[in-house]
Amino acid sequence: MLRREILRWCLAAALVPAAVLPARADDLVIATFGGSFAEATKLCHIGPFEKSSGAKADIQLGNSVQLAAAIRAAAGHSGFDIAYMDDSLATQLNAEHLLEPLDLSKLASAPDVAKQAFGPGNAYVNFMTAATVIAYNPDEVKTPPTSWADLFDPQYAGRLAIGDITGTSGLHFLLAVNRMRGGTYDNMDPGFAALKSLVPNAVTLYTQADQIVALFQRGEIVIAPWYPDRAGSAIDAGVKVAVAYPKEGAVGIKPVMVIPKGASHPDLALKYIDTVLSEAGQSCFAEHKYAGPVNLKVKLSDKVAKLVPYGATYQALWYPDPTEIAKHLPEWTRRWQREMAR
Repeated sequence: MLRREILRWCLAAALVPAAVLPARADDLVIATFGGSFAEATKLCHIGPFEKSSGAKADIQLGNSVQLAAAIRAAAGHSGFDIAYMDDSLATQLNAEHLLEPLDLSKLASAPDVAKQAFGPGNAYVNFMTAATVIAYNPDEVKTPPTSWADLFDPQYAGRLAIGDITGTSGLHFLLAVNRMRGGTYDNMDPGFAALKSLVPNAVTLYTQADQIVALFQRGEIVIAPWYPDRAGSAIDAGVKVAVAYPKEGAVGIKPVMVIPKGASHPDLALKYIDTVLSEAGQSCFAEHKYAGPVNLKVKLSDKVAKLVPYGATYQALWYPDPTEIAKHLPEWTRRWQREMAR
């Protein structure tokens, strides 16, 4: 067990240095998520940014926890100019004075963006609406799931995947189950007990969102907590997958962009953020990545509107308190490593 835990931490740590590989001095360094997310980012945001600014962008990949850890390790001298992450981690970094506030006067798109997209003191900006939902193979799961409790059905033993707590979906699934079973932020026992019983039935505790694609393709899993944007990209690629919004409410996600303290190109970073928030940038990303837009001028196609949090499913989203997450996440992570390590 100890050997496996050490190996898992070594693999995770290896991804953080990868996020700070040297870039050319005048490149804008963007730390973002991998897989289909990165591809849509290149198409809709990085390409237009490079064309309009004349600058070049260098992409470094990681998940929210890894990127936040790299910023914290840099201690105010970050090698990133822009970093993508979950809002709970941005809240924590902001409390540690590791973020540069966004100058909205330099964002031409700011008046078109929903006011609630900007964090306290403009420390970060939410650039899309997403959620952790239930993804499933409709050919294998004939009755669509309606509750988080459905993942505990014995018929899915050895046929499901769940996220590791170092990724957003793993944390969200833990929180959703804990909430469903009467737990609170100060009492996570119900959630941990439930997931401890479920982990032996899981094919993997995935750490990168796109790991799930191959598992669905090969038929190794038929159900998993996942994201509608990733599912949409997989559907476009011919993967048999559908999404269901649990009756308890899918867990809302507010992925954000931040400018870390010590960024080398803060003005270029603001130009990039402006590209992301523009009507064109938001429309392109919504259609290619199934992302709910925050620019109020954007109109969704029917195809996207059916998949992303929208209408009744949007209204039913449950958003964990980012302050509580920031306060408790280190202890939850340590507990996860003790109780869920495989």
